[in-house]
Amino acid sequence: MSTKQSGNQKMMVAEYKKQKPSKYQNKPVELNGIRFASQREAARYSELRLLERAKDISLLRLQVRHPLRVNGRLICTYVSDFEYYGNGTGLIVEDAKGVKTPVYKLKKKLMKAICGIDIQEV
Repeated sequence: MSTKQSGNQKMMVAEYKKQKPSKYQNKPVELNGIRFASQREAARYSELRLLERAKDISLLRLQVRHPLRVNGRLICTYVSDFEYYGNGTGLIVEDAKGVKTPVYKLKKKLMKAICGIDIQEV
């Protein structure tokens, strides 16, 4: 196979990926220079930014990684969509969830069992 042919194949694969619909029908969105996996996630970010400006929440963070360990061994990592502190409610972890996959359900249970954190779904 010549290098020209492999380059064409790479271009064909890249074009296929652009045309291939998302597995869960989500449409990626860019808002304020931030790429979100779905319109739901971008809309929730907008809501949270308004709440933060109104001082109803504080310390809004996106895509926070939580290594989930059992007996010192890394089992998996949960990445939250949003985390913030509500006034008087403490840390709130949110996931803008459209489809609850079996992997997500397991990670949600592990977050509760290992970290004591309930993930809120929006």
